[in-house]
Amino acid sequence: MSAESPVLDRLEGAAEALRGLANGRVVRVLGRAGRRFLDPGDPLRREALARIPDEAGLSGPMARLLLDRMAGDWAEDALERLLGAEFRDPGVLEGFREGAAGDRTRALGDRLAFHLCAGNVAGVGATSLVRSLLVRSPVLLKPGQGDVVLPTLLERAIREEDPVLGAAAAVRYWRGGTPSALEDEALERAGRVVVYGGAGVIEAVRTRVGGRVPIVAYPHRISVGAVAREVAGRATARAAAAAVAAYDQRGCVSPHLVWVEEGGKTSPARWAELLGEELEALREALPKGPSEPEEAARHQQLRLEAELLGASGAGVQVRGGAGTSWTVVFEPEAEFRGGCAGRFVRVQPVEALEGLPSVLEVQAELLQSVGLAADAARREGLAEAFARAGVSRVTTFERQPWPPPWWTHDGQGPLRVLVRWSSLEE
Repeated sequence: MSAESPVLDRLEGAAEALRGLANGRVVRVLGRAGRRFLDPGDPLRREALARIPDEAGLSGPMARLLLDRMAGDWAEDALERLLGAEFRDPGVLEGFREGAAGDRTRALGDRLAFHLCAGNVAGVGATSLVRSLLVRSPVLLKPGQGDVVLPTLLERAIREEDPVLGAAAAVRYWRGGTPSALEDEALERAGRVVVYGGAGVIEAVRTRVGGRVPIVAYPHRISVGAVAREVAGRATARAAAAAVAAYDQRGCVSPHLVWVEEGGKTSPARWAELLGEELEALREALPKGPSEPEEAARHQQLRLEAELLGASGAGVQVRGGAGTSWTVVFEPEAEFRGGCAGRFVRVQPVEALEGLPSVLEVQAELLQSVGLAADAARREGLAEAFARAGVSRVTTFERQPWPPPWWTHDGQGPLRVLVRWSSLEE
């Protein structure tokens, strides 16, 4: 037994009491805890706003926006909608309920869940914590570097609101890739492991677990945008700029490449200019935080490469703000190309959005969200084509960086993947 065992013993010991809680109580407690982060007078919100900018590398205004959007997802009404979206009858988390085929079914969380989170976006770890408690799984959560503050403060808030629920959550940080007795033991004892990160991180966890327990994996993803000719203009450029700027483009739902349909009043090249103007406006209203040296170097490298291509007569056009505050690269050919975080976005023309799936399929395994700006008459048909190409979420630019709590995260229900099912046959 390691010196860390008491943490895991405490969590496993809380399992029975946690399973005995009604949905209403769990939702109310989590909702009260989440509401504290929206209250300007609450010390937890003040502490979060004081610490997130330095930890996550965000400006103060961006940290405030992120906290407001994240904490809004932990509100009672949002959690109730999440339960209703995931379970036909959320009562299955409390006991056997009638199923769709006439049998009775029960959804149970694990006696211990272990969540290993990435640190690219502050608040993701806290949301993972909330999801586990909603399905009555005591959880040890290891936040990623850059996202320690919010999970830690949320754990404190839950503990202060309800000791039973609080006993079922523990947030512990250690640097990824370093030896950890707690990590070793958690992987051995957990009934389910949730892991966010790159392919190498996920594969390493799979190897260590060896198929013994279920693994819920959320790997690195890429998101993009698509603008139809009939709506290409200033308004869509403004919405796309806000999506690019959100938490400085570090999330899997952040658009890095936008295709603009030809044939409208605003050409794709002109739309790229408008996008740059809107990103420049956000540089003042919602400034970018300081970049890590590696991120800044990558941004400068990609901008320089694009400028050299432009100078060679390749038709590439580059616009950028001071330093690496933002960059828009217009490229004349539609080709799925990578970029970097830190408000760097490519814009490419496409003859018709209906032809875009052939471009998307090239990176189908990496696709996350498509921010689609198009008339209502075209949206469903385009969404069908994108879904067949591998896209798991079609949304608007306004909603792209802020998915609702009930979104099908990487194509799977965020709560249903955290439970096991038992049936009672009549």
